Amino acid sequence: MSLESMTESIDDGVSGFFEPIAKWLGEVVFYAVPVGGTDLPLIVAWLVVAGLVFSAWFGLVQFRKFRLAVSVVRGKYDDKDSAGEVNHFQALTAAVSGTVGLGNIAGVAVAVSIGGPGATFWMVLCGLLGMATKFVEVTLGVKYREVHADGTVSGGPMHYLPKGLADRFGAKGGSLGKVLAVLASIMILFFGLFGGNLFQVNQSYAQLVSVTGGEDGAVGSSAGALFFGILVAALVGVVLLGGIRSIASVTSRLVPAMAIIYVVACLVVILVNVAQVPEAVSEIIEGAFAPEGVAGGVLGALIIGFKRAAFSNEAGLGSAPIAHSAVRTKHPASEGLVALLEPFIDTVVICTMTALTIVIANPASWAEARAGESIGGVTITSDAFETVLPWFPYILTVAVMLFAISTVLTWGYYGLKAWTYLFGRSSASETVYKALYTLFAVAGSLLTLQTLIDMADAVLFTLAVINIIGLYLLAPVVKRELDRFLTYVRARDAGQETSGDPEGPEGRESVGTTV
Repeated sequence: MSLESMTESIDDGVSGFFEPIAKWLGEVVFYAVPVGGTDLPLIVAWLVVAGLVFSAWFGLVQFRKFRLAVSVVRGKYDDKDSAGEVNHFQALTAAVSGTVGLGNIAGVAVAVSIGGPGATFWMVLCGLLGMATKFVEVTLGVKYREVHADGTVSGGPMHYLPKGLADRFGAKGGSLGKVLAVLASIMILFFGLFGGNLFQVNQSYAQLVSVTGGEDGAVGSSAGALFFGILVAALVGVVLLGGIRSIASVTSRLVPAMAIIYVVACLVVILVNVAQVPEAVSEIIEGAFAPEGVAGGVLGALIIGFKRAAFSNEAGLGSAPIAHSAVRTKHPASEGLVALLEPFIDTVVICTMTALTIVIANPASWAEARAGESIGGVTITSDAFETVLPWFPYILTVAVMLFAISTVLTWGYYGLKAWTYLFGRSSASETVYKALYTLFAVAGSLLTLQTLIDMADAVLFTLAVINIIGLYLLAPVVKRELDRFLTYVRARDAGQETSGDPEGPEGRESVGTTV
């Protein structure tokens, strides 16, 4: 049996077994109700409402404290003797690498094809709301993290749900939190293996094949796929062995590099077509409130934009707090402020740049997609760049691979923390996980397993339901942490002596527990 026929057999067998499960789970999680002539997935509404609530609750913290967040990232309020593994900038880039990916390249193209240019406006608005949600969940992630004896850190919903609910509601809250923590860990682990690993490797390999001669070329052969998978697995395995310090070291270089490459390319297309910029901006604004040719009119454009943004920046899903929890700080809210920059970078900047590039370049494939043709999102984006940069598909391939590898690395860390929560932190346990994760990277270039990937998406957004309930219940804790940090900032800016802990013993409790 050849390698190709074997992988096809595995694909068919696994898909056949899990297809009814994935279909049922998808129908439940992404259940949609008809609104104004279009369908509104309730999970999207759940995420958007959370952004609205937290924006109001914290007085639009994403705007009021944006400058402070930038100062924290730059290290102005660092405490070198704080517990943690990485600095604020490294924690931010590690988390951003988990959200910035193929969705920013291909997903945005799909959004402006279905929802028209106006979907961009609503996408940006949803990203701005998601900044507040991200602030809340990351602040909790740092507050209730566990700092281990060897200096490593574990955080995320599997820690702040049981500890936080126990703090606020006693033993019964803690019991409920433990159940939710186990479910959250299972969901994160499942998505990490299939959505954060297998899918990313699969799609980056597909893009590489498309620019190197297709399936008939050497890269497109079964041997080429296996070599690519082994190469990615080796890179991922080496970095994973170094833990979050190694991952953060790589992503702190990789994320800025890939973002700069991509944004510069967008700017080139925009500048070459600078005369069309006012018209494109007008199309986006007019399309947001008076879209033509969009099913559901304004609501249709709004829902598509919100859906793309919510799926892209992962605000409220509970994944980002795992990376951010490793930061060196005595103030949980300091990293919460850093985290609100994440949806801004992912959605407001990168997704918007993609949308603006497509609208301005107006490639033929975009018109075909809007007319109902089945055109891949990455094809539309690539064609938009090609109108100005004929050689850009090769650069886009590099960008796709960088996006994918950084996502694989970050989700490898997320999955590891979920695994150790479920099965313990022993060296043997961690080795088993890392071996399993690297094997999935190899499988990503050989297998599609689309059914499992669809199921992983549904599982991940189920996590949002559990996580956001916890965020609502623990929001008062976040408010206290923000007040404490702002008190510290005011004292430090005034030149007063401070131990980095303005609230004494109570403040010291806010930096997690040591185990």
